[in-house]
Amino acid sequence: MCEDEEATVGDDLAESTAVELRAAYDRGETTPREAAEAVLARIDRLDGEVNAFCLLDQETTLAAADAATDRLRRGAVRGPLDGIPVSIKDVLLTKGWPTMRGSRSTDVSQPWDADGPSVARLREQGAVFVGKTTTPELAWKGVTDGPLTGVTRNPWDTSRTAGGSSGGGAAAVALGMAPLTLGTDGGGSVRIPGSFCGVFALKPTYGLISHFPSSPFGTLAHVGPMTRTVADAALLLDAVAVPDPRDWSALPAPATPFTETLDAGVRGLRIAFSPDLGYVEVDEEVAMRVAAAVEVFTELGATVERVDPGFADPVEEFHTLWFAGAAKSLETLTDRQRAELDPGLREIAEQGAGYSALDYLTANAARAALGALMGRFHERYDLLVTPTMPIPAFEAGRESPVGSSEPRWTSWTRFTYPFNMTQQPAATVPCGFTRAGLPVGMQVVGPRHADAAVLAACRAFETARPWQGRRPVIAGG
Repeated sequence: MCEDEEATVGDDLAESTAVELRAAYDRGETTPREAAEAVLARIDRLDGEVNAFCLLDQETTLAAADAATDRLRRGAVRGPLDGIPVSIKDVLLTKGWPTMRGSRSTDVSQPWDADGPSVARLREQGAVFVGKTTTPELAWKGVTDGPLTGVTRNPWDTSRTAGGSSGGGAAAVALGMAPLTLGTDGGGSVRIPGSFCGVFALKPTYGLISHFPSSPFGTLAHVGPMTRTVADAALLLDAVAVPDPRDWSALPAPATPFTETLDAGVRGLRIAFSPDLGYVEVDEEVAMRVAAAVEVFTELGATVERVDPGFADPVEEFHTLWFAGAAKSLETLTDRQRAELDPGLREIAEQGAGYSALDYLTANAARAALGALMGRFHERYDLLVTPTMPIPAFEAGRESPVGSSEPRWTSWTRFTYPFNMTQQPAATVPCGFTRAGLPVGMQVVGPRHADAAVLAACRAFETARPWQGRRPVIAGG
């Protein structure tokens, strides 16, 4: 396995990682039923303060945990994730549970008789589904609030946002409400809340995790793991990085499991450090924490050079692609349904509907040029490191911070969406805290298909500067 074989679980199983739980199950120290009861108790105690879950089904969760416990006793374990609690973002199809996508416009009465590809792979392994986590309406923005499910809050300071659009999943992982969660990332949506909530998150190379039905935001949207440790993310990624015939863009399964390459380290790697990509204004505390974190890679044997990739902010091209996707997602709604939408979503969809096919193709051409530029950049550098977010988490219930000159969420996520356009793997790893006690994330970006290198670099940093011992105050930390 990818952790010390002597890893042990504590008195509260909700604090255990997936790797720790797997080892404890196999040693007969605890059971999936006990783990499920622990996370459900944690949810019952804490979720009222953060609003991480939009669907809980204790009966179904405990029945799945009992089935996993029985398989464990019979020696019929299906896979490494058998009996491990997992939460699912409420945009991924989950058989037997509605997938509302955070929207009143979704018909809850339709049959919910299929799993999305990643959910299906987890079910095949016997993972125990805890519930569905909150998302803004149709996962359209970088914070998590909306008309259907309300505001999701940051576990480190509940007056602040958890980020988005996978904010519910990040808050759940940070608070021990399940060690693993599946999120989606179309412009930073696992990395933004990962950074704000102090957890690890990976947007893999596009196509590595199959996605169905296809997102209206097209090939910007990736499925990705969110966990408290890098080892847990690798374990989850190994389970779901399997091609599904419903996804025409799916990549082949990796030849080597990610859990087997985690300890490759960074010695000898050429790492580019860009503190601002050449155009991002970064909060002073964030800049200091990330700059200090990058020095760890030098200590670990990498060659680190301060250099920008050399591209201008692609926000207008991203807007064209993103807003057009929003328009597509709303095209069948009635006027009454549109009136009930998140006003910001309605605004960008109206803007997106005004783009021409030529506008869309022009944005795609700019995207291709950016991908080519980054491909050449990675001929010189194995990895690129930046801050994940230029600011700490801000007031909950807002799309942008107070005083921002721009209303849209893309005004403060300039480090993340470029790498959705290029389809590169990009992770956020916690690297410190502000004086106010808010997490800061460091983004590690690799060339396409270099997911193993990104994970190994984050694992090396995590080992050198462990962060998991510090827990949100409302979790008792």
